[in-house]
Amino acid sequence: MASISNFKHFSRTTPCLLWRSRTHIFYIFLLLLSLFFFFLTSFNQRSPLALALATRLRFAANYLASFTSISSSNTCIVSDVRTNCTLSSVTAVERTNNVIKDLSSCDIFNGNWVLDDSTPAYIPGSCPYVDDSFNCFKNGRVDFSYVRYRWKPFDCQIPRFNGRKMLEMLRGKRLVFVGDSLNRNMWESLVCSLRESLRDKRRLFEVSSRNEFRTQGFFSLRFSDYQCTIDFIKSPFLVQEWKIFDNSEIRRETLRLDMIQGSKYSDADIIVFNTGHWWTHQKTGKGKNYFQEGSHVYDRLEVKEAFTKALRTWAQWVDTNIDRKHTRVFFAGYSSSHFRKGQWDTGGNCHGETEPISNETSLAPYPWMMSILESVISEMKTPVFYLNITKMTAYRKDGHPSIYRPLEIPRTPTMFQDCSHWCLPGVPDFWNELLYAALLTSFHSQF
Repeated sequence: MASISNFKHFSRTTPCLLWRSRTHIFYIFLLLLSLFFFFLTSFNQRSPLALALATRLRFAANYLASFTSISSSNTCIVSDVRTNCTLSSVTAVERTNNVIKDLSSCDIFNGNWVLDDSTPAYIPGSCPYVDDSFNCFKNGRVDFSYVRYRWKPFDCQIPRFNGRKMLEMLRGKRLVFVGDSLNRNMWESLVCSLRESLRDKRRLFEVSSRNEFRTQGFFSLRFSDYQCTIDFIKSPFLVQEWKIFDNSEIRRETLRLDMIQGSKYSDADIIVFNTGHWWTHQKTGKGKNYFQEGSHVYDRLEVKEAFTKALRTWAQWVDTNIDRKHTRVFFAGYSSSHFRKGQWDTGGNCHGETEPISNETSLAPYPWMMSILESVISEMKTPVFYLNITKMTAYRKDGHPSIYRPLEIPRTPTMFQDCSHWCLPGVPDFWNELLYAALLTSFHSQF
């Protein structure tokens, strides 16, 4: 009996030990990769690409050394762990049921970021679907602290993202992201996380090309073995961008607050909407001769009122066109920016940030847009799951690309810094972990 007990203990702890060893193997791999580029640079001192990639040597050494000063987090593959990675004695099914029961009564958006020594959802620089602007590893960011944190709710534990399990949930389905470039951040993160779980990555196909995305704002990928597609549709306002001729026969841009932009996704099984950042731009902020309803262009309309009208147009479209028995609707909240001393076009910056904000009292005020969104959602007939990522992103001043843009963009003191989008892998991976947790709860409730 003692040997059986020891075997049970070994079988429970071994996956965690292997997981840790794989983590260190991963970073040793990065170190070896860095050495390769170091030697490459020694033969080509004038190559900007080689110089940028050679910085991985210093990064990898610093990253591995940093583990000596941080205690282990005892992170395991499963979510409900005990000290030293010993799992509880309940069965896997009971454990899953308990986690889902906890999630159904837990605010998964109220928590903090904790150090985590597990590997990222996908190897930095490995996923071909990460936009160059979000690929901080490729663009020469030498610290790697931004992937060392994991979101942890205060009142429950969320299951770690499981790509194969999520693909099973998506089998035969269509998932569509509709919104701005922050939603594209999330779409790319999910695609890369799911791709990492594939045994044969050649079974992932582009339904539409990158050129089609540039010209039409549509990108679709198909996971053939699961007969599912995951699409991104560019729609930064959700309502229709428009053009009219004024009295001088000059063509100018307006925003149709009474018309949804595109509607070729109403039959999707899961839709994740977002909007927000484009409503803070100068043209929308001023609201002069820009907002339109019907044939009427407002001489001036406050942006808050325009935003409310646009969201009500979106809500009415969803309530009218979405089959609530077939389609699950999500709305991703406002993703926080972290510009210091200005905005993106007035010298604002976030370069040099390597740690999240630690004090909740230092967070920016809750965005006015999200209060309006919550009010509109509360009046809808269609159930909408609100992915309230605002607070969790407000902490992460360290996770933006900042100056780490594509290498062909010169780095100058006056360059625009990106303190709105997120490095990938990085913060959006945990938006998808919360989406995964929500889908787990939803699918479980069907049985």
